[in-house]
Amino acid sequence: MPGWLKLTLKIAGALVGLIIILFIALTVYVNNNKQKVLAMITSELNKNLNGTLTIGTIDPTLFKGFPGVSVELKDVVLKDNRWAQHHHTLLTAKDLEVSVNASALLKGEVVINKIDINNADIDLFTDSTGYSNASIFKTKPKVEKDPTEKQTSSSTQIKRFSLNKVNFVVDDRHAYKLFKFAVNDIRGRLDYPAKGWNAGIDLNTMVNSFSFNTQKGSFMKNRLLKGHFDISYAYDLQIINVAPNNLNIGDDAFNVAARFELKKPETPFIINLKVNNILWTSAANLLAANITKSLKMFDLEKPIDVTCDLKGALGVSGDPSIYVTAKAKNNVLKTQGGIIENCSFNGTFSNNYINGRGLGDENSVIKLYHFNGSYKNIPFTIDTAFINNLNTPVATGIFRSRFPVSKLNPIIGDESLKFTRGMADLKLAYKADIVNFKFTKPYVTGNVDIKNADVTYLPRNLVFKNNSIALKFTDKDLYINNIRMQNGSSVVYMQGKVSNFLNLYYTAPEKILIVWQITSPQIRLGEFLGFLNNRGGQSSRGSSSKAMSRAANAKMTHRLNTAFDKGQAELHLRVAKVYYKKFLATDATADILLADNSMKVRNVSLKSAGGSLKMSGLILQGPMNNFAVSTTISNVNTNTFFASFNNFGLKDFTSDNLRGFLSAKVDIKGGINNAGNLVPKSIRGTAVVNLKDGALVNFSPIKSVGKFAFPFRDLDNITFGDLKARFDINGDKIKIAPMQINSSVLNMDVEGVYSLSQGTNIALDVPLRNPKNDSKIADDNKRNKKRMRGIVLHILATDGDDGKIKIKWNKNHKKTKTTDDEQKTDDSQQTPEPVQD
Repeated sequence: MPGWLKLTLKIAGALVGLIIILFIALTVYVNNNKQKVLAMITSELNKNLNGTLTIGTIDPTLFKGFPGVSVELKDVVLKDNRWAQHHHTLLTAKDLEVSVNASALLKGEVVINKIDINNADIDLFTDSTGYSNASIFKTKPKVEKDPTEKQTSSSTQIKRFSLNKVNFVVDDRHAYKLFKFAVNDIRGRLDYPAKGWNAGIDLNTMVNSFSFNTQKGSFMKNRLLKGHFDISYAYDLQIINVAPNNLNIGDDAFNVAARFELKKPETPFIINLKVNNILWTSAANLLAANITKSLKMFDLEKPIDVTCDLKGALGVSGDPSIYVTAKAKNNVLKTQGGIIENCSFNGTFSNNYINGRGLGDENSVIKLYHFNGSYKNIPFTIDTAFINNLNTPVATGIFRSRFPVSKLNPIIGDESLKFTRGMADLKLAYKADIVNFKFTKPYVTGNVDIKNADVTYLPRNLVFKNNSIALKFTDKDLYINNIRMQNGSSVVYMQGKVSNFLNLYYTAPEKILIVWQITSPQIRLGEFLGFLNNRGGQSSRGSSSKAMSRAANAKMTHRLNTAFDKGQAELHLRVAKVYYKKFLATDATADILLADNSMKVRNVSLKSAGGSLKMSGLILQGPMNNFAVSTTISNVNTNTFFASFNNFGLKDFTSDNLRGFLSAKVDIKGGINNAGNLVPKSIRGTAVVNLKDGALVNFSPIKSVGKFAFPFRDLDNITFGDLKARFDINGDKIKIAPMQINSSVLNMDVEGVYSLSQGTNIALDVPLRNPKNDSKIADDNKRNKKRMRGIVLHILATDGDDGKIKIKWNKNHKKTKTTDDEQKTDDSQQTPEPVQD
């Protein structure tokens, strides 16, 4: 070995040995002078304190702080000057290790290189007046120093520190803030450049409370924070900067940065967080309870990207400013109203929606931009959706969609409408309370356009083809415009309005009244007989999945069915042509009110069979549809009119037997079945008839009498003047009030009952004299006295064994006696007429 190397090693060994000897000597010194060293350390640590630091015992730890001297302090207690008032101890540590500079210690000075705090409680407390026990660290006022006074080189700069098993609390009663951490381990190293200090800190701590407002709840509650921080402080600016770095919050990795301004008493701060691929529920659970509660009304199945900016001040009461962004793409959104698939949006949250209104739930807003998705396979888009005021969240936005209307079938269920063709275009501005939606229902304004749609109204099995409709929702009312409906060959154009629509739809759908203005070139009533049917029965329940789907839409379907079935419709019709079986009417107008299982008809006016008809009435639906009708018929052609209504159920007296022009006043009640036919024996009422220029053609009951009574008269075509009659209808019995028939062939007095089944009993008094010249007598009284002169046949028309009417003598007829003078007087005034038959 070279001599110089041997010499170097000897010198180095001597130096190491000397250092060890000195270190042992220092340790022995400290051990032998515990009270003195304790007093020195306590004095040094108390220099800039507005309070007291007490240390129970001190023990040197050999070689642990080498080459410095390390001492272990037991039962360290740090209290501010007002502890007796608030009883919050700033620091209570069972073990506190301090490493001091050895050379400085020999000079009677303390330079602390490292502090380790173990098994401790740190309680930073601020009372309701704003006083904080942290004021113990406030710098004392500077005083001018004597230049001759000896300056020490003592330094309070700490190079390293650590905390292990430490409960750290910041309890600010003045600002309603509470931060509580259970520190597992914190290790830090500090450097002191000329303008401040830099620190690298490794953090492992549990968050028990991170409340900027104790009235609202904690952020990151019960989450483990684990990561590294690079922190710097500038003396001149008095700003602490936390450089962006990764921090695990619970199971999610965030990028975190922060800034604190210590120059200002309130200590403004900014905290930035960013995370990719975090679940919605995980992100929501990191926020304060009041925000979490609102956000948990929604859920997204797939992870999203989130950023969060917190801005506030530690010394000021109230919430910090919170601004959150989120991005979702092709996700599945679950809401209380249903599931939205293929969901994409850019979202933001802020608790400062309108500047100047404060930071809090009332001024909070969630904004969703370019919101796209599909609900029950119906695609839609919302340019911007707003959810305002988290205390009572209200969602607003403009909803747009275009889709085949057949996609509505699963939503509205299988009990009301079924669409098979057509397209729907929607543009609706909506407003919905998303918390109290059970009590405060959504309101919409905007337009719905449906074109070329085929739809079946299932409860009454009515099919409408090639329909169009335009709905316009206003704040209160619903306007239904440009409707074209086709059922069979009937084409209807409609304009409608529902006042107070949405309010009634949600609260009392049976009170909905829709007012229709209806026009049509032609309507065939037979194609709408489904409205006479009762509502169809419920469909079978089917599989459990269908039952669940049905349950999800039950409320909406129930309201829709109630609105359809029990809501009221006021119809004002103007129809060019109306067909019903053989009946044809023109220029028809009517006002109809459709209510729950009833139909009121008013102001009906139409032209038919060369005359006119006016009518009003009521139909009540049931197993048999009951109706009451009041009709005025003016100058209609009897042949055409009777044929149109299938002879009103008469068998022996049909349109082929009657000619003339009929006027009548009819008030009847009865029943009509679902096929539109009269229910037998159900008709009750009266008919007052006036027939002008009438003729009785081939009427078999008269012809059967004439075969033996008037063999030479023309009974095939019997003409007569005005015929006035009253009929009382009771089921299948028609009571004929006494009436006179004055015809070209014979005169006749008729009275009795005509039956549509059994029970016909009609008395006919028929004089044999030929009345063809009676029309030449101008005096009505003379003509009336002469009409029953001569031989009079008293005939009774009754039921025959073959079911046809049988003619026989009326043995029980009432005889009217005349005096001889009356008879002679009458005979002297008349010219006897030869009997020609």
